[in-house]
Amino acid sequence: MKYLITKPFARQYKKLPRQIQKAVDKQIGLLLSNFQHPSLNTKKMNDPREIWEARVTESYRFTFQIEKDICILRRVGTHDILRNP
Repeated sequence: MKYLITKPFARQYKKLPRQIQKAVDKQIGLLLSNFQHPSLNTKKMNDPREIWEARVTESYRFTFQIEKDICILRRVGTHDILRNP
């Protein structure tokens, strides 16, 4: 699967601590190879735009959408990002 990084995701990613950035990279790799990998704890959000969330760590998440064979990475950060995916 291919992926696309949105501007909000890129801005938020740059602000993350280096250790969390590495964890995000690892989890995105898992997402692209196995959407249902247990460590991702992937969940569909209650949003009409078909947005999903996945776990980076206990405190960090990222949101994404799947369109055809492209994974669109929308937001990344603490649980607060889930209020506006």
